[in-house]
Amino acid sequence: MENKHYTQMPKGELRFLKGQDAYDALNEIIQVSKHIVFFGGAGVSTESGIPDFRSKDGLYNQHDVQFDEYTPEYLLSHECLYYNSKVFFEYYRQKMDTRAIQPNSAHYKLAEMEKKGKLDGVITQNIDGLHQRAGSKVVYEVHGTTYRNYCTHCGTEYPSDFIFKSKEPIPKCPKCGHMVRPDVTMYGEALPEAAWAGAIRLIDQCDCFIVGGTSLSVYPAANLVNYFNGKYLIMINKDQTGYDNMATMVFHESIGKVFDQIKLD
Repeated sequence: MENKHYTQMPKGELRFLKGQDAYDALNEIIQVSKHIVFFGGAGVSTESGIPDFRSKDGLYNQHDVQFDEYTPEYLLSHECLYYNSKVFFEYYRQKMDTRAIQPNSAHYKLAEMEKKGKLDGVITQNIDGLHQRAGSKVVYEVHGTTYRNYCTHCGTEYPSDFIFKSKEPIPKCPKCGHMVRPDVTMYGEALPEAAWAGAIRLIDQCDCFIVGGTSLSVYPAANLVNYFNGKYLIMINKDQTGYDNMATMVFHESIGKVFDQIKLD
């Protein structure tokens, strides 16, 4: 970009830029930033065809007569997994199988940014593994992933296909016979310590924090924004969030549309 001037504007004014001016300012911020980190939620994957949880078309608003007597939070909870396991695995196999889903332009742009040295890493609330499939190397999955499974007794790890291909109502470990579960953080469970610590390290050192496709309403993951002390906070979400007034720039657009405007050459 030849004529840099947006980053000389007061931060409060950047938030009110619209259209091409906003995209140009975003590109200038990306160009001048040394350590960029991306934190994303369900909205990053909806454009690949994966429903989010809370929108009008999301998983929380889909009705299946087999599961109508349960809340979605219960169906994806520690309690359901361990004390109503047949129901849990039936729901999990029907609703959480993303093996055939492909990454979208936002996933690929983030991978390109990392490859070109413009992105330190990705922090994601998503469990679909699409960032890695797009080519991202540094990914902290703070809610786990459907791409790993493990035995609850002996700890043996199994690939994603294991649960989805198992003919047993409750998948069992071939080694010890105990239940194999997905390496996903269920409601009522603590977040994975290594991913959480890695996420905080990334945020602590970044000067530009891009938050996209998340309502920032799921805690404790939403608290990650509070660890940012850098210069530029960019919010990208179709709906307003409680952190918009803290941001340097706010885009109430699809994340794919915004990321398509990012120029790296």
